[in-house]
Formats: sequence, C-alpha cells, structure tokens
Amino acid sequence: MPRSDAGIPNIRRHVLQTSIHTPSHPEPIAEAGPATRERFWPEGWWKLMEIRIGIIPLPVYVILFGLIVGFAVTGKVPGEISMAIAVLAFFGFTCAELGKRLPLLRNIGAAAIFATFVPSALTYYHVLPKPVLNLTVEFTKSTNFLYLFIASIIVGSILSMDRRVLIQGFVKIFIPLAAGSVAAAIVGTAVGTALGLGARHTLLYIVVPIMAGGVGEGAIPLSIGYSELMHLPQGEMFAMVLPPVMLGSLTAIILSGALDMLGKRLPHLTGNGRLQVGESGDMMPENEEIRGHVDVTHIAGAGITAITLYLVGLMAHKLFGLPAPVAMLFLAVLVKLARAVSPPLQEGAFVVYKFFSTAVTYPLLFAIGVAMTPWDKLTAAFTIVNVVTIVSTVATLMGTGFVVGRLLKMYPIDTAIVNACHSGQGGTGDVAILTAANRMQLMPFAQIATRIGGAIVVTVTLILVAHFG
Repeated sequence: MPRSDAGIPNIRRHVLQTSIHTPSHPEPIAEAGPATRERFWPEGWWKLMEIRIGIIPLPVYVILFGLIVGFAVTGKVPGEISMAIAVLAFFGFTCAELGKRLPLLRNIGAAAIFATFVPSALTYYHVLPKPVLNLTVEFTKSTNFLYLFIASIIVGSILSMDRRVLIQGFVKIFIPLAAGSVAAAIVGTAVGTALGLGARHTLLYIVVPIMAGGVGEGAIPLSIGYSELMHLPQGEMFAMVLPPVMLGSLTAIILSGALDMLGKRLPHLTGNGRLQVGESGDMMPENEEIRGHVDVTHIAGAGITAITLYLVGLMAHKLFGLPAPVAMLFLAVLVKLARAVSPPLQEGAFVVYKFFSTAVTYPLLFAIGVAMTPWDKLTAAFTIVNVVTIVSTVATLMGTGFVVGRLLKMYPIDTAIVNACHSGQGGTGDVAILTAANRMQLMPFAQIATRIGGAIVVTVTLILVAHFG
C-alpha cells in the first residue's frame, strides 16, 4: 500500500489537537453519563458515613438520637451495657463537638470542659431525661469504668515508652512537683490572706484541698482528718473543702488548654507528651502511628494484661492500703524495666492506649460530669476572692513546674501540665486536664502528681494540724 508523506503532518496535527482540545463529537469520557456520574448509593452514602460527630458517623448519630429519644419517651431505657455505651458516646461526643466549635475557647480545652461540666449543669437543672440520668449514674458507679480507662492508658503508655526515658522521667518529675507544691502553698496563702480570708483558712480550706488529689483520695480523707482533729462535723468540713477542689480542677483544665495553644506557637517549649529534651519520642512508634500489622491477639493480650495489673493493684490496696492505681503504676514500670513484655505485646498495648484515648475519653467525661461532679458545689466557689486565690495557687503550681522543668532540661510545657494534674479532681481531673492539653500519654506522670503528690500533701497537712492546731 503506498504511503503518503503529505499525510503524516495531518496525522500529527490531529493527534496534537485531540490531546489538547476537547473533541467536538460526543464521547463517553467527555460527557458524564449515568454510569460515570457519582451516585448517591453507595458513593454518596459513604461520604455521609465519613462525616463524624467525634467518632460517630453522621447517619449513625441521627439514628442514635432517634433511639435515645424513643426510649426516653417510653420511660423504659434498657439497663444493659449496649444502651449505656450508646448514651455515653452520643452525649459525650455531642458536648465535645460543641466545645470544639467555639472560636476561642476551643483552643483552651473547651471540648473537655463542655464534656464534663455541661452534663453536670444539665443534671443539676433536671434537663437530662430521668431514665438517661439514672442509666448513666448506675452504670458509672456500678462498673467503676473510670479505673478501666486509667489502667488502659497507664499500662499502654508505659509499656510503649522508651525504658531510659521512663526512668529519667520518673526520677526528675518529683523535683518540679515538690517545688511547685511549696511555691503554690506560699503564694496561694499570701494571696488569700491579702484578700481578707486569713492565712489559716486559706491554707487549710483552699490551698491544701486543691493539691490533695481529688475527692475520694483527697477531700474525703482530708475532711475526716479535720473533723477528728478539730472536733467538727465531717459533713461540714467536706462541704468547705470540696468547692476549691472543683474550681481548682476547672482552672487547671483551662490553663492546660492554654499551654497546649502556646506549645503550637512555640514548639521548642514542648515535647507534645514527652518530658525529656533530646529524645525522639516517649511512645514506641515515632509519630504515634502503628508500624506494620499488629495482630489482634496481641491487642487483646495487652488489654487483659492491663486489667490484670490493675487487679493486682486492687489486691495491694486490700492488703496494704496502697491506692490501686499507684500500685498498678509501679507494677507496670517494673514490668517494663524488667523487659517482661514482648515487643509485639508492647505494640498491642499502644493500640489499646490509642483506642481508649480516642474512643472512650469524652464518653467517660460525660459520665463523670453526670455522676461525680456536683454543679452546686462548683458554683459555690465562684466568689471573686475564692477565684483569685484558687487561680493564683494553680497558676503558681504550673508556673513553677514550667521554670523548674526548663532548668532540668525537661520540656517546660509538658512539665507544667503534669504539675497541673496535682491540682486536678483526682483521676477524673487527670483525664480532663490531659484531654484539654492533648497529652494523654502523660497519664503515668499525672498519676504520680495526683496520687502520690496528693497523699503526701494530705499526710503532711494532718500532721501539722495535729501538732500546731
């Protein structure tokens, strides 16, 4: 067949035109027909499923809302665990989402504040439906799942830490903690005295309760000790020391959220959950991402390991009176230092930690707000004099941690946040503070500040009251 050289440029021109210009004649690629246009089902539906309120897909969220309203209207909310999980997840992530959308407050821990204190107010003003309220209170108090959360966070974070960083962190953290406690006691008492509260009243009924370690481990034993030593009704003492605990915890949450915002602007001041300067990361995966495949059996094994360590701590509490979370904390450290857990199980522990910090935190805070945070006690502390004294105490505690941490070549923001947990509402305060600060991996050090630091403050205070009146 004869070849025409004259046709070659025409062919090239045609190829060039079709590669640059849209062809004038209709083709399947040029016009989206029914086969290529995005359909609602399933592609459009999948997009809706990727819109989330917290972790809950939007369509599931709407269905949950309808179900909860339906059960509440009938007055027959099932008491089973599935219903409790649905209720806590729905309300917890709803409150957190509202906090995250506030323009300025979202940067200083509004999600944690809303998830904790909005439910407390809704409970006090009888806004929550009674069946939902009863279910939440009964589930929270009967299961005590706060300690399951703490166990999973502590064991998961410790087992996935670098051993050397773990040792250095535990040794060093006592120095800024002790310095902060002394400075806060001095400044808080001085401010309260200057405002007319009196030195003794300020120290015993405002400053010490803030650093006593929460309600169960702090305010209650402190009020019992005051009652016995001063021969006054324990209920009256408890009513006096509880409001500063609540407001002190709220102050710590707000200031920790502010420190998180500061860390984003001045990243050299924070390790984003690490205490030691110069380390690549406390958590085993460098960027908190799982490397490779983690077998589900290792995840389950890590979960039951955390529960076992907590139960050993619970037994230690029964036998020796040592708080169960503290005993569990030391056991987890010993297990880590002794290399008693295999690397695959350590990776599983990290997954457990990430699951609880991501999926359980806000539902837990909602439960805490409803069942454990009395709104009237919190608002009782809102007098100008009390607020100034409490804020001064907490700010000094955290500021001292910041300065001392920097002198010890620790990350000052993270050290200050650990010190903030010393003024929190016990384990519940630790969760809220670290959530506001986006540093849940500091939970082991937070527990030292809360449990051990609080126990020392209560013990020393009662000894001084016994000797000096």
